[in-house]
Amino acid sequence: MADYVIDIEAENKEIRKRYRALLRACKPTLQKGDKQQIRMAFDLALESHKDMRRKSGEPYIYHPIAVAQIAAEEIGLGTTSIVCSLLHDVVEDTSLTLEDIEAQFGKKVAKIIDGLTKISGVFDPNSSMQAENFRKMLLTLADDVRVILIKLADRLHNMRTMEFMARHKQLKIASETSYLYAPLAHRLGLYAIKSELEDLSMKYTDPDTYKFIAKKLNEKKAERERFISNFIAPINEILIEQGIKAEIYGRPKSIHSIWNKMRKKSIPFEEVYDLFAIRVIIDSEYEKEKTECWKVYSIITDLYRPNPDRLRDWVSTPKGNGYESLHTTVMGPKGQWVEVQIRTKRMNEIAEKGFAAHWKYKESNSDNGLDQWIQKVRDILGSPEQNALDFLDDFKMNLFSDEIFIFTPKGTLIQLPNGATALDFAFEIHSDIGATCIGAKVNHKLVPLSHHLQNGDQVEIITSNKQSPKEDWLNFVVTAKAKSKIRSSLKEEKRRVAEEGKEILERKLKSLKITYNTDNINKIANFFKFPSSQELFYNVAKGTIDIKNLREYAASEKIHDNNNSQFTSHISGLVEKINKKDSDTILIGDDLQKVDYTLAPCCNPIPGDDIFGFLTVNDGIKIHRTSCPNASKLMANYGYRILKAQWASSQIETSFLTGIRIIGIDDVGLVNKLTTVISQEFKINIRSLSISSNEGIFEGNIMVHINNLGQLDNLINHLKLVSGITSVTRYESEN
Repeated sequence: MADYVIDIEAENKEIRKRYRALLRACKPTLQKGDKQQIRMAFDLALESHKDMRRKSGEPYIYHPIAVAQIAAEEIGLGTTSIVCSLLHDVVEDTSLTLEDIEAQFGKKVAKIIDGLTKISGVFDPNSSMQAENFRKMLLTLADDVRVILIKLADRLHNMRTMEFMARHKQLKIASETSYLYAPLAHRLGLYAIKSELEDLSMKYTDPDTYKFIAKKLNEKKAERERFISNFIAPINEILIEQGIKAEIYGRPKSIHSIWNKMRKKSIPFEEVYDLFAIRVIIDSEYEKEKTECWKVYSIITDLYRPNPDRLRDWVSTPKGNGYESLHTTVMGPKGQWVEVQIRTKRMNEIAEKGFAAHWKYKESNSDNGLDQWIQKVRDILGSPEQNALDFLDDFKMNLFSDEIFIFTPKGTLIQLPNGATALDFAFEIHSDIGATCIGAKVNHKLVPLSHHLQNGDQVEIITSNKQSPKEDWLNFVVTAKAKSKIRSSLKEEKRRVAEEGKEILERKLKSLKITYNTDNINKIANFFKFPSSQELFYNVAKGTIDIKNLREYAASEKIHDNNNSQFTSHISGLVEKINKKDSDTILIGDDLQKVDYTLAPCCNPIPGDDIFGFLTVNDGIKIHRTSCPNASKLMANYGYRILKAQWASSQIETSFLTGIRIIGIDDVGLVNKLTTVISQEFKINIRSLSISSNEGIFEGNIMVHINNLGQLDNLINHLKLVSGITSVTRYESEN
């Protein structure tokens, strides 16, 4: 009993220590009466969560304090947000109501807490509505962006403390984070948080690669610091000489961004040159910022030769999320390209803390970007007919994209994502202009709707009353607004055509003496593999389904019904069996009680890989690697169809298809050397081989039948020893 009391005392001491650290973080924004408000919220949270513990065994109160600390220190939010962060779980987890919160802290706090409580259920593993819930979560953003900022702080702390959770929950939360929360942080300008969320997600979804890159970075740390020190010294000297106050330091790139570069360029770690960036932070008055940034650029490019293709000027025209900075890449003293970022203290705070920092710089009027972005979100959300998953993909794509700036004929500046077309521009101006657009003049030259716009283009839209949206428009628009409006219009047109098809089908069924009723319509739709009766009616109107097809249906109705009921009961039984016990795990390679599974071709898992099962509608269970390119999307959108899976110990003899990508110096007999290692030394069957050679560089993709991960690693190591080979990696399909 004495030990337990000591623990409680130690915990109380730790809680007080953490609370004091929080107050220190709040100090820059504290005004009269704020400290009392924070204390009141802290006391209420402490009392409400007093009997609760986290998975780690720690007192639950550690979590709201940490979320408040992140909100204050890393996002730069003020007292209202600190109070809301401390209370964010109180309404959901205790008997306290929103009315209680409003009585003590006022309407604004209650409204934000309400938003946080509503979205706390987003991505509930038992819910089949993750995408729809995300749409609801974004609706709250239209009311108060702080709801999303506090939610990001909450998610960041959960990701930092996830080691005590079950593996399948870690995978699910990490997938949601990389799929949605990291791009959301990016769009709100929170670059440091975005990078950390991506790194932490990778730590759980692809732990081997994460550890490998972390180890490599650590090994090169001392060498890197020497290089940075030598690179900075002459710049510092000239800045002091010219009386420019500035801090210069080297910032390491995130593990996730290094891995992305390795993957995209198919290069090993050793060939990634920009493992860090040099950042110059100028202490400048607001009026002189632009001049001083270019002055520092001039000093650096006098010392080191710049790459003219790698200059990025976000000082003259900031990004849509408020980011301002000058980026250039210069040749360092040892013949190595180095990225240099030049910005002022104000710009750096906005880069680190995103839109939250804008509220401190009202005179710059740059917080308007937030209002514009929220208005875009409202426009996208204003299309209730849009399929939730389509919406999610479109929205996510728009979160990721960089901006281009386009001018109207009268000189108004319109911001669009990189890759936008003339048709995107038309929809951005007005939905009706987009719907009736037949072409455009870009810089006074006539171009088609699909023409990709470039930064600085001046665009005039040409319309016609006879024009209406077409299906193929979806292939070349990129903005969520354009896609949403086109889909909505096509849906309306399809509904009109389907009405005609309904009448035609009724007449045709009458001639075949088949009763026209809901049951028969559903059976016919199933027979022709249409997802809905509307799709059936539409195809009848278009002539895809005619009287001959309907006769075939009538002849095989009985057989189809039997097969369909067997299939339905098979899947129902499978779901029931898997849901019986949460700890059930599919053993790949065992009988699995006669339930079928297939290995997903997008990532070709092999024994030894970390895997999960995904329950498809038509193809039973598909097995994916947890590091599969499609894994985070599946887990984020269809959590209720994710099944735990592992390899059975008996799975030894069967071979599995996997790919190897090989890069090297082209030489006579190279292919023969490679196939000798694979076929003769390892006795492995080659399924296919595709090879290309360009300017003396050899690239090959080889699909082989492998028994397990150990055999694959062994083969890759042997292939690396072949003379002339520079890189051998496992090949993943991106489909």
